[in-house]
Amino acid sequence: MEIVDESDSEVTAAPEAGADVRIQPGGYLLELSLDWIVLRASENIHHLLHESHVTLIDEPLGKFVQSQALHDLRNLFSRLSGTTGIGRAYGVRLTDDQDLVDIAFQLVDGRVLLEAVPSTGCFGECFGSVGGLIAGLSNSRGEALLEGAARRMRALTGFDRVTLRCGDQRIESSRGAFSAGAESADLPAIILDSGAEGVGIFPRDVEETSTAAALLRAPSPQQRKRLSDLGIGATVSLSLDVDGTPCEFCCESRKPRNPSFELHAAVELFAQMFALRLELDKATNH
Repeated sequence: MEIVDESDSEVTAAPEAGADVRIQPGGYLLELSLDWIVLRASENIHHLLHESHVTLIDEPLGKFVQSQALHDLRNLFSRLSGTTGIGRAYGVRLTDDQDLVDIAFQLVDGRVLLEAVPSTGCFGECFGSVGGLIAGLSNSRGEALLEGAARRMRALTGFDRVTLRCGDQRIESSRGAFSAGAESADLPAIILDSGAEGVGIFPRDVEETSTAAALLRAPSPQQRKRLSDLGIGATVSLSLDVDGTPCEFCCESRKPRNPSFELHAAVELFAQMFALRLELDKATNH
């Protein structure tokens, strides 16, 4: 099991906890108490843990996963406690199956929100390019810095368009003609396939839950229709504050994408390093 990063970026705005939150079918979700008792589970969890989502409720997670995996995840969680960041672990074997998963989890409202996707098996490819991409911005100033950041974010993600908004400024880097962009303020942080219907989380319609903060929260039917109408198959969005100025990267792909928590982590890292570069540029110009 390879444990990696813990980041402090803000999570994209989510619906209220009482809403009928769903998870995208490319991932799995568990909501746990602080002592790792299962409170809620996505209704596709049997594909991952070979147990019904009903069976898991009010049981300790350790009853269904390997002891070493649980030990490593809880150690990572102990370092994350007290922050608003997202912890990630790559290449985790949760059960006796040979299949590995990548995991992202966060502490939200006194609950542990754990999400899993099939492991990409290519850990390091995204992270390895971030330093070089940021270094390419070292001599850029003003609008050229924003343009360079949007262009390099598109190179990092391989998406068809990246829009960077900083205050009143809007910079776009795209591959070919593109329709109007999606309003990403209320979209999930990651959308894998805008045409895919979400999977329910059991039990449904509970009042106290943290699942609205999930990275792979499913978009609403209205959001899915809008994305489809715009010809957008997948998105990754990230908001950040740069010296009091709200900024956002919105990455859009015409086609659906495979799940990758590493890509999202690399996007966070690039955005955080860009924010430092932009703050330096603003301080120099004052």
